[in-house]
Amino acid sequence: MIISLLAQQPLAFVAWILAILFALTIHEFAHAYSAYLLGDNTAKQMGRLTLNPMSHIDPMGFMLLLFVGFGWAKPVPFNPYNLKNQRWGPAIVGLAGPFSNLLSVVVFGIVLKFLVMPLGVLPSNLLFQFLLLLIFLNIVLLLFNLIPIPPLDGSKVLLSVIPDRYHEFKVKLEQRGPIVLLLLIIMDAFLPVSILGSLFQTVLSQIDRFF
Repeated sequence: MIISLLAQQPLAFVAWILAILFALTIHEFAHAYSAYLLGDNTAKQMGRLTLNPMSHIDPMGFMLLLFVGFGWAKPVPFNPYNLKNQRWGPAIVGLAGPFSNLLSVVVFGIVLKFLVMPLGVLPSNLLFQFLLLLIFLNIVLLLFNLIPIPPLDGSKVLLSVIPDRYHEFKVKLEQRGPIVLLLLIIMDAFLPVSILGSLFQTVLSQIDRFF
């Protein structure tokens, strides 16, 4: 677990903390900013339209990240009825978070590939490792949040696609989604083959070829 690095490799521990704070903050800020651009001031009024990590970090979720390896940030609140586009607005707000992570992967990948590596920096270098961490965490956050199960961001797209005549199904999906997601995570942890882990590893192996 990440917390084990504190005593053994304190600099690596700090790098992990900074990378986690960045990935979570940029993700949640993107939700807040997209909702604001679409006409909803809820996140702004609640102090979430900021790049201050302390406004987005959930203490319990953050501690679990350090000790267990799985956690969460504070969900950004928004009122879908305030959005200019009632049908696709929630989907846009939902996708803004993963898109910010994708953009981060591209930016840090370019920095690592074309600015840091040409300098002859070794993979053991702390800067090299920090950039890899930023890329890794943003990829994981991107992929995980695209899963179409409430309350994850991918569900916002799914709920926007499902016709309104299935309103009752959509309500039940939103209500039961968190339980389904929790069961999926628990099953994935105990199955002989980790489905989520395999997905992350496949994408990361493709990214690794770039470097």
